[in-house]
Parts: sequence; structure tokens; C-alpha cells
Amino acid sequence: MNKHRIIIEPGTENSNYWKDLWNYRGLFYFLAWRDILVRYKQTAIGIVWSILRPLITIVVFTIVFSKLGNFKSDGGIPYAIMVCAAMLPWQFFASAFSESANSLISNSNLLTKVYFPRLIVPASTVIVCLIDFFISFLILIGLFFWYHFIPDIRILMLPLFLLLAFITAMGTGLYIAALNVKYRDFRIIIPFIVQIGLYISPVGYSSNEVYSRNIPQVLKYIYALNPMVGVIDGFRWCIMGGETPLHIPEFIASIGISVLFLFVGIWYFRKMEKSFADII
Repeated sequence: MNKHRIIIEPGTENSNYWKDLWNYRGLFYFLAWRDILVRYKQTAIGIVWSILRPLITIVVFTIVFSKLGNFKSDGGIPYAIMVCAAMLPWQFFASAFSESANSLISNSNLLTKVYFPRLIVPASTVIVCLIDFFISFLILIGLFFWYHFIPDIRILMLPLFLLLAFITAMGTGLYIAALNVKYRDFRIIIPFIVQIGLYISPVGYSSNEVYSRNIPQVLKYIYALNPMVGVIDGFRWCIMGGETPLHIPEFIASIGISVLFLFVGIWYFRKMEKSFADII
């Protein structure tokens, strides 16, 4: 019988850390599978909530922004499709960010008992939210049939923007997860961050509503510093086709912020990781 041993030596934790992540991939699969099983346990409609939650929000946003606010979609595309193309990545980000930020607190008993790379815990929650995203993607497919809408070849680029959404959620989630261990106030602050982010991100409206206005360019760049602007604009560019422009300078700025958040999140998480078991 093969025996697997983990030897922890002083001064080697940094060099072996990423190797340990691979060695503990079984724990990663277990945590992700556990969260999938208990996510909708003892609920009346179970996994249907993955579709119902974003669907209700899409309907509300379509009524409020299109019917009452008289907002228009790009290129005459049905407004519900425009909102759905933004709501799906936003719902994924909001869930992944919230759950990864609280993941260390939720698994405090595990952190104090055994050694493993703590990065596995928030990463596994993001994967679970990614599965929810794929289920809720059925909403968009249903809207394609309802409105007889056929996306063009750009939809093949969608995985790249999904990766960008994953990077954004992972980076911000890691940073707040590390802060949340030391400052439990973030459990209260996180819902406010998500709520505010929903309205400053172009979910119910198009970024063209911002970029086409006669405002200083610096304000447009400040708007683009919201990393979800690049993610949502990219999703719409892929799904809605050529009628939806991609504002390249602002888009590049948004991507840069997402990548920066990932590196900062990993750096700060690794910096604080040694003290998690003592503080939590």
C-alpha cells in the first residue's frame, strides 16, 4: 500500500505551497461536492433556485429600467436578453464573492484541526457558484428561443469572459476572506458591497448610457475601474453581437483592475494565512 506523507519544514512553506495545493486536490473536490450537496438541502424546489433567483431579478430589472425608466438596449436587441447577459455574470460574481469571503469563517473547525493550503477553501466555493452559473445559463437559452434570437460567432469567446469573471470573484473574495477572519464586521459589510455593486455595474442599463454622455473622460475611466464593467460588457459583446460596441480603453482598464485584484488577493491571503488558525 502506497503511503503519502506531508513533511512540513521551517522555511519551505512558500516553495512547497503550490505543490501542496495539487497534493490536496482530493480535499478540494470533497469540499466542492459537499457544498453542492447541502446547497439546497431541505428546500422545496431544490436546484430550481439556481434559475428562479436570477430570473426574478431579470424580470424586475426589465420592467423597471425598460418599461418605467424607458432605457433602451443596444442595437434593438430585446431588453430582457441585454439584462440577462449582464445578470448571469453578476449573479455568479455576487455569489462567489459573498461565499468565498465567508468561507473561512464557515469552515473554522476545519482550519484549526489539520494542515492544508487554506486557499482550497475559498476556491472550492467559487467552483460551486460556477456550477450554479451553468445551470442558470438555461435562462439565456430560453430567451433565445422566446425572441427567436440567434447569437453570432462571437459567443464562442464567452469562456474567456467567464474566466475574467472567475478571476474577479476569486481575487476580491480572497482579499475579503482574509480580512473577515480578523475583522468580523465584514460579514455585515459584504451584503452592502454586493448591493451597491449591483447598481454601479451596468446590469440594468448599457455602458453606452455612460460612455455616450458628455462627461469628462476621467469619470468614464473611474466608472471602468469597476472590474465587473469589463466582465459585463464582454458578455454582452459576445451574446448580443455586432450591435454592441466594446469600448477598448475603458475595457482594458477594467481587465487590469481584475488581474490586479487577483494578485493582491493571493498576496494578502498568503500573508495572513499563517495566523488564521490562531485568530479564528
